[in-house]
Amino acid sequence: MRAADAIVEILKREGTTTLFCFPTTSIIENAVAGGIRPVICRQERVGVHMADGYARVTNGRPPGVFAMQYGPGAENAFAGIASAYSDSIPVLFLPLSQARDQSQVFPTFRSQVSYASVTKQVEEIMLPGSVPAVMRRAFSALKNGRQGPVMVEVPRDLVDLDIGTDVLDYTPMRPSISRPDAQDVDDAAKRLLAASSPVIIAGQGVLNAIASAELVELAELLQAPVMTTVDGKSAFPENHPLALGSGGNTFNGPGQMYLYSKADLIFGIGTGLNRHPLTTPPLPKDVPIIHAVNDTRDLHKANTTEIALLGDARLVLADLIAAVKDRLGSKLLNRNPAIELAAERALWEKRWEAKLNSAETPMTPYRVMNEFMRVVDPAGAIVTHDSGSPRDQLLPFYKATTPRGYLGWGKSHQLGTGLGLVIGAKVAAPDKFCVNFMGDAAFGMVGLDFETAVRAGIPILTIVLNNNTMAIEIPHMKLSHDVHKARDLGGNYAALAKDLGGWSERVTDPGDIGNAILRARRKTEEGHACLLEFMTSAETAFSHRGGRADH
Repeated sequence: MRAADAIVEILKREGTTTLFCFPTTSIIENAVAGGIRPVICRQERVGVHMADGYARVTNGRPPGVFAMQYGPGAENAFAGIASAYSDSIPVLFLPLSQARDQSQVFPTFRSQVSYASVTKQVEEIMLPGSVPAVMRRAFSALKNGRQGPVMVEVPRDLVDLDIGTDVLDYTPMRPSISRPDAQDVDDAAKRLLAASSPVIIAGQGVLNAIASAELVELAELLQAPVMTTVDGKSAFPENHPLALGSGGNTFNGPGQMYLYSKADLIFGIGTGLNRHPLTTPPLPKDVPIIHAVNDTRDLHKANTTEIALLGDARLVLADLIAAVKDRLGSKLLNRNPAIELAAERALWEKRWEAKLNSAETPMTPYRVMNEFMRVVDPAGAIVTHDSGSPRDQLLPFYKATTPRGYLGWGKSHQLGTGLGLVIGAKVAAPDKFCVNFMGDAAFGMVGLDFETAVRAGIPILTIVLNNNTMAIEIPHMKLSHDVHKARDLGGNYAALAKDLGGWSERVTDPGDIGNAILRARRKTEEGHACLLEFMTSAETAFSHRGGRADH
């Protein structure tokens, strides 16, 4: 058996059915011969984002896989892998490398060296007979502990060499998980019951552990409101009376009120509680913390922790549920925050009503998002944002109701990330209405990969919010814009999407937003990749801390 055939066979045994890729790498031909579908991107960075989006929706079972050539291909993929690393996404990265007798010679780009800082594990296949062992270690790293991208570098002179056997000795990896210390669990349960206003902050680890049901059960037992990180958005149903939405650079009103005015104990589950303003709520000072994660590097990292629980999020929650029930017995807790939260939610929504229902032209992006939420059931959709304004405008208002119904991100990501993510998501969940919201600047970075969705028959909907400028930069680029119009970008993106073979419309009438979205959805159901371009104002209002339409 040749080395390349062995790699493909292992991928198949691990459940891989799609290879996101860009030539030249012989792995593509071998994969197709083995029955794996290739999705050829237009640039490597976006191709990695496709594998990333796929892995988010499959929960890494199987992980996303991306392959490309050595040198320029590996160099161009770096940003995508860095993004996956920042969000702990299980992507198997298979760059071809130079032949082994040249791979160490200057100025060869050495992937294993350059990618060490943005991967969980890096290994080069040095001998054909070591393929099974290298791939076993790679999948073990992908499936165990904190998730993240793993790289296996494949020398181009090795792919056609015989591995020394006709029978491949490889068994798919099973993840190993652990539960927290029993005394720590009991201490945490006692502390959570003693608090008067505990709040739960849930991160992506809850999604990775498939633990949303346990999270809901614990929240209801404790009558504790739940906020998610941006990465963890959709881990808790946001139509639940105890939902506080996601916290980061923007919040909804109930989330801000409860976290900063009511909480006397924070329970962080499946989140590093990083001090990252775009994706994790800044924690109030002097509020004690119970922290549960599966990675020792996160414990005591950014905050003083009263009780630390180390283990898989689902097992942590299950053990806490049992401990809380044991302590409660037949008693009921004398607290019902849902009533207060409902009142605060109504006040906050009232403050934003004018923006959400505005008939102004150019239309505000908040009207676009509100109409989308009015006509689309979130249970049947997978939605994601892009960097900058679309992220900060959509996150507080969109209510994700099912796990992985929203792909949140933002710690270290380039403009245009959302397009690749939603293409990968649609491959993983073809029955879902998969939609990404992006600005015109983001589309300018990656827009040609819309043609990938067209060519590969991946019927996504891309919503471009086109205000012909970088509105978020208004306070930062005054002189350069006054003198050189440096903020302004432009283009007819609906026309471009049509020329690339997709279905598209440019919408200028706020009264037509909902119908346009429904027209686009019908076209995706007919198998078309679609783009809606909404001509919007240079909106700079955000629901920052305080809950108002702040500028």
